[in-house]
Amino acid sequence: QVQLVESGGGLVQPGGSLRLSCAASGSIFSIYAMGWYRQAPGKERELVATARSGSSTNYADTVKGRFTISRDNAKNTVYLQMNSLKPEDTAVYYCNFQGLSVAYWGQGTQVTVSS
Repeated sequence: QVQLVESGGGLVQPGGSLRLSCAASGSIFSIYAMGWYRQAPGKERELVATARSGSSTNYADTVKGRFTISRDNAKNTVYLQMNSLKPEDTAVYYCNFQGLSVAYWGQGTQVTVSS
């Protein structure tokens, strides 16, 4: 049974930083992309950033230049460094491990940006 466990969410003031982590337990094979999504109240889940095998990364326009995704394949872990946070970044953040025929999701971690 594969589980993705997220950590690092919380309450932060505008302009602050947070680092999210997502670690997979269990046997994972053929994962070609790790990523982060978020869902704000009343909105659909949206892509934040992905990191594919190799060094390819992709970011939503709203977070480019502020967020950085990285992965540690040996540890089956993906990270999201979030800087210069804005109130509109408030959402539940979900990690995702994408395989050829399967997708794994974390349980979500709340990020709240407020003064």
